[in-house]
Amino acid sequence: MKVLAVIPVRGGSKGIPRKNMRLMHGNPLIYYCLKNALGCKNITDVVVTTDDEEIKDYALSFDDVIVIDREPWLSKDSVPIDPVVYDAFIKIEKEKDTVYDVIITLQATSPLLKTDTLQAALDLFFDSGFDTLISAYNSPHLAWGDCGDTVHPLYKKRLNRQYLPNHFLETGAFLISKRDCISEYSRIGDTVGVYEISADEAVDIDDTIHWIQCETILNRKKTVFRADAHQSFGMGHIYNCLTLAYSMIEHEVMFVCDERFPIGIEKVKSSHFPLTIIQSDNDFFHFLDQYRPDIVVIDQLDTEAEYIKKLKLLANRVVTIEDLGSGILHADAVINALYEPRHQLTHVYSGKDYICLRDEFLIESPKPFSPEVKNVFVMFGGTDPSNLTKKVYEMALALNKNDSLVTFTFAAGMAYDYAANNIKESERSKILIFHDVKRLSRYMRQADIAFISQGRSAFEIASLGIPAIVMSQNEREKQHTFVQMENGFLNLGLGASISVETLLRTYTWLVQSPQIRSEMRKLQLQNDLKSGVGRVKKIILGES
Repeated sequence: MKVLAVIPVRGGSKGIPRKNMRLMHGNPLIYYCLKNALGCKNITDVVVTTDDEEIKDYALSFDDVIVIDREPWLSKDSVPIDPVVYDAFIKIEKEKDTVYDVIITLQATSPLLKTDTLQAALDLFFDSGFDTLISAYNSPHLAWGDCGDTVHPLYKKRLNRQYLPNHFLETGAFLISKRDCISEYSRIGDTVGVYEISADEAVDIDDTIHWIQCETILNRKKTVFRADAHQSFGMGHIYNCLTLAYSMIEHEVMFVCDERFPIGIEKVKSSHFPLTIIQSDNDFFHFLDQYRPDIVVIDQLDTEAEYIKKLKLLANRVVTIEDLGSGILHADAVINALYEPRHQLTHVYSGKDYICLRDEFLIESPKPFSPEVKNVFVMFGGTDPSNLTKKVYEMALALNKNDSLVTFTFAAGMAYDYAANNIKESERSKILIFHDVKRLSRYMRQADIAFISQGRSAFEIASLGIPAIVMSQNEREKQHTFVQMENGFLNLGLGASISVETLLRTYTWLVQSPQIRSEMRKLQLQNDLKSGVGRVKKIILGES
C-alpha cells in the first residue's frame, strides 16, 4: 500500500512572522513535522508544498523529501487546505507515474505530535476500514450554542467534567484519507473515525501563546527523584524531594522508592506524583534503562563512586543531595544545604543558600515578637527516631502541673506513635496533640518558643522568626552547622544525652529572657531562606 504524506507550509505568516522556519527548541518549526513523516515506516513518500524559497531549501536538505512549488493563487489567506493537498498529490503522482492509496495531511504547526502516535494512527486506519481518520482531542465541557439573541446549553445535564460525554475537538496534527476521498473541495470520506491524542500533542500553533506553550513542553525534562523514609532516618529526604517536585510542574517527574520503606511510599502516594517501587539497586538501574530520564536526583545520603558511575550511563545528568560520600566526585552536581562548604569542588553547593522551604513557608510571614511566652511548639520530624518528643512532653507535664498558662502544641509525623509513648492531650496541662499535620506553618506561627531537632524543620522555624531550643537526633545531624546561636538557636547537642531537668532549666531561662529571644528572632530573620528552591531547581536542571 502506497502512502503519501503532504505537508503544506506557507512562507507568509502574520500572527507569528516567519513562523514555519523560526527556531523552536533549536530547530525550525517544520523540522518536527518532517521528522514524524520520515520516521513513520508506512509512509512511502513525503512532499512539502510551499511558496517560500527558504522553506524549500530547508526541506530539500532532507534526502527523502520532495518539494512542490505552490502556485501563487494557492498561497492566498482565503484558500483552504483542501485544494492545496489535492494539487500536491496530483502533481506528485504525475511526476512519479504512480498512484497512492492513502494521503496523509500533516501540519507543521503541531510540533508536539510523536512519531509513535502517527504510526499507531496509521495502523488503526489500515485495520478499521475508515475512509478518513482525524486526529482529535477529547475536551468535555459545559458548552453553549448561539441562537441569535439567546444562547442554549449543548448538554442535557450539568455534570462534573469527568462525567460529561466525549466532546472531540479536531486538531491539525494529521488527517488520513483514502485517495479516492480527496478532491479540490474535501478530504473527508463517508465513514470517519477519530484518533484521540493527548492534550500536549493537540497543541496547534496559531499565536504566540501556543508557541510559548510548545517551547515549554519541548524543554520538559524527565526527572527521577530517588528517596526513602524510615523510622531510623526520618522523612526529610522524601519531604525535600516533594518540595522540589512541586516546583517543577513544567517538567515530567517520577518518584522511585524502595519497597522496604513503606512510610515513604505512603507519603509519595498521597502526593499523587507518579511512583515506581523497586526491590534493589539493580531493579533501579533496570527501571532507568527503560524510562531513560534526562535527570536523576538522589537524596539518599552518602553515595559510592561506582553507584554514581552506573547512574551516569543511564541519565544525562545526576544530582545528589546531602551527600558526603565518594560519589560526589562523579555527580554532575551535589547540593548539601545542611552542611557548610568543606572543599573547593565547584559542582558542590553547600550551606543555607540551598535550603528548600516548602510552599507554605514561602508564602507565610514571620510572627510578630511577643515578650510573653504563651505558646510552645514541639516537633522532631516525621519519625523522631530518638523519641525526643517524649522528653519534652515529660517536661511540659512537670511544668504545667500547677495549671500553667502556657500551651504546648505537639506535632508529629505520620510514623510517630503517640499512643505507644503514652502521650496524651491534657486540657488541664494545656497540651495539644496533632498527627501528620498538612499545614505546619499554621501551628508554628502561633508559637513564641519551639523545640525542634537539627534537621530541615530548623530552617522552617527560622523563616518564621521563632526562637528555638534544638536537640539533634544523631551524630550526623550534629554536623548541620546552621542551627547555632549565630542564627538564632539554642543548640543543646545530642538529644539522647539531654535530661528532662536540663530541658526545663533551659526553657525556663529562655522564657525569662525576652531580650535574648528578641535577638534570636532577629538573627533567624537575617537569613534569606526563601530563594533556595529556585536556586536548587536551576542546579538540578543544569541552568546554574
